[in-house]
Amino acid sequence: MIGLLLGLPLLLDLVLIWGPALASIGLSFTSWDGLGEIRPVGLDNYVNIVSNYPPFWPAVWHNLLWLAFLGLVATPFGLFLAVLLDREMRFTRFYQTAFYLPVVLSLAVVGFLAQLIFSRDYGAANALLGRTDNPVDWLGDPSINLWSVLLLVGWRHVGYVMLLYLAGLKAVDPGLKEAAAIDGANEPQTFFRVVFPTLRPVNVIVLVITVIEALRAFDIVYAINRGRNGLELLSVLVTDNIVGEASRIGYGSAIAVILLLISTGFIATYLVQVFRREEDQA
Repeated sequence: MIGLLLGLPLLLDLVLIWGPALASIGLSFTSWDGLGEIRPVGLDNYVNIVSNYPPFWPAVWHNLLWLAFLGLVATPFGLFLAVLLDREMRFTRFYQTAFYLPVVLSLAVVGFLAQLIFSRDYGAANALLGRTDNPVDWLGDPSINLWSVLLLVGWRHVGYVMLLYLAGLKAVDPGLKEAAAIDGANEPQTFFRVVFPTLRPVNVIVLVITVIEALRAFDIVYAINRGRNGLELLSVLVTDNIVGEASRIGYGSAIAVILLLISTGFIATYLVQVFRREEDQA
């Protein structure tokens, strides 16, 4: 029974996650259209992507902006809301539900909401700003459409981060806060020097989720304009090359491997720093 309960999830993990990942790494060094012969090409796919594929570098930049916005704006705001709700203010349950509600929406649905809000001709944003005579093309202008999308993505991400941090704050020993107050620490000092260090496990989870959310983003930009005209992302390039008319499986796999390396690099770097800090403290 133990073998079955452990072996079946492990088998599914190998088949659905590690299998495709290893296959993508292998296919990234080949040229294959999905039907014909698989022809090894070495590093040619990677060289062409970096030097001769115009959408690649804008997509990398957009993914990094996506990560920076979620990590430096949405995540701290989610922590701020969690701290406020942890004080047991009136209507706390209502606020928790209201802030968490966007999380249950898929990014595809958020993409359709973006069209309703930021549409040039019938969007709510131009109506509220009184720009119906000279409307702003929030989703069509490459200089601003990414920021319009990030506002909605951040709106969804804040609720998730808030819930994680709120759970972490509920687990903090109240005695730590009382001891800090007795020692003369004010509220900011108590939070940053006593409470926040105890949230390190939650910080790791939030970081991993933030990196994954930023680098796997696909649905919302594809629903708006198929990830073009200022909304290029690496995930869209992978789909366009593998599923699109070109059917360049090897080329798309190489982009997927680059995306995997970027995400692994961010997460691994942070985890190494956390483990070193724990070893130094021990």
